[in-house]
Amino acid sequence: MDNQKVDLFLMTNGKYFESYHLTAIRDRLLQADDSRWMALQTLEFNDPTTILIVSLLAGSLGIDRFLIGDTGMGIGKLLTCGGMGIWAIVDWFLIMGATREKNLAKLQQVLY
Repeated sequence: MDNQKVDLFLMTNGKYFESYHLTAIRDRLLQADDSRWMALQTLEFNDPTTILIVSLLAGSLGIDRFLIGDTGMGIGKLLTCGGMGIWAIVDWFLIMGATREKNLAKLQQVLY
């Protein structure tokens, strides 16, 4: 892909990834062929801030984990009421990073 497409992608989607991954993502996008561009445009990433708000409001029900695709952890939080509140509180600090990692995994599925 050319630099303009890669820069456009990173400007619009950079907040969905960890900052230390952006250089590697940029390099991989530059190496990718143009046939992957349409697939990249259709990807929908979860906003880490939105998931944090959901976690604050309904984290004990596991909704935050269901939204990012961690079904097993979502069921675990649902059945234990967020680990009696402890797991829900811990997730307030971890959920944004987990969301960004899931977004990276989505991107890697398209690029590799």
